[in-house]
Amino acid sequence: MSEQPQPDTSIPGPALPAQAALPEQPAEPEHQDVPAQQRWSLPSRMVLAGAAAVLLLATCWHLGTVFLAIAPGNPASHRYSAQISAHVYPEFEQNWQLFAPNPLQDNIAVQARVQTLTAEGGHPQSGWTNLTAHDIAAVRGDLAPSHVDQNQLRRAWDYFSTWHSLPSEDSLGSGGPLSKEYLKRIALQRIGRDWDGSPVNQIQFRIATTPVAGPAWTQAQLKPKTTYQTLQWWVVGDEDYTGLLP
Repeated sequence: MSEQPQPDTSIPGPALPAQAALPEQPAEPEHQDVPAQQRWSLPSRMVLAGAAAVLLLATCWHLGTVFLAIAPGNPASHRYSAQISAHVYPEFEQNWQLFAPNPLQDNIAVQARVQTLTAEGGHPQSGWTNLTAHDIAAVRGDLAPSHVDQNQLRRAWDYFSTWHSLPSEDSLGSGGPLSKEYLKRIALQRIGRDWDGSPVNQIQFRIATTPVAGPAWTQAQLKPKTTYQTLQWWVVGDEDYTGLLP
């Protein structure tokens, strides 16, 4: 039996393509906490420190001036009264006193009426105008009411009553004439130069005081009675309208 011929392996066959080598993945750096000093540059840290110092000083100044404004009289509040008033009033005004709260117990309404001079020589009078009610109507429902509507008329009456003996209206000092002129000009600004076609020549004020009603479980009146205090007639001249808005 003859032997089968063996294949010749000396002749090379087609070469298989070599498998492409995968690129090496870079090794992930180990996570390290970077100190805060390295995350912020020196100028940045200086700016942040300066801003924090300014905010701290502004907060201390605001709290200090408001505290001195409502605290009882002391050497510091007397010495720096001008600086305290310049910062606190009117935006940060407080209607109470530290250590001795004294909330308002009466609702005070300032009313006014005018007398005119007609061409025939008559002196007709207007009805009473509730100036305080106009301010309350302007404030009610307003998310940002003005300081004028809230405090101007009320402070004008407080100023006048502080410098006058009522009901005689005798002045108690140098603030008397100025407080009278201030209250008069505020009312004339709102009423105008004439009424019913005739020029205003006199104005009169009336103060309506109504105690705040207390709750039912107290002895306070459930329906407080309003009392009125009527001032004298004040003469009105052209100089009283100087500088007022038309």
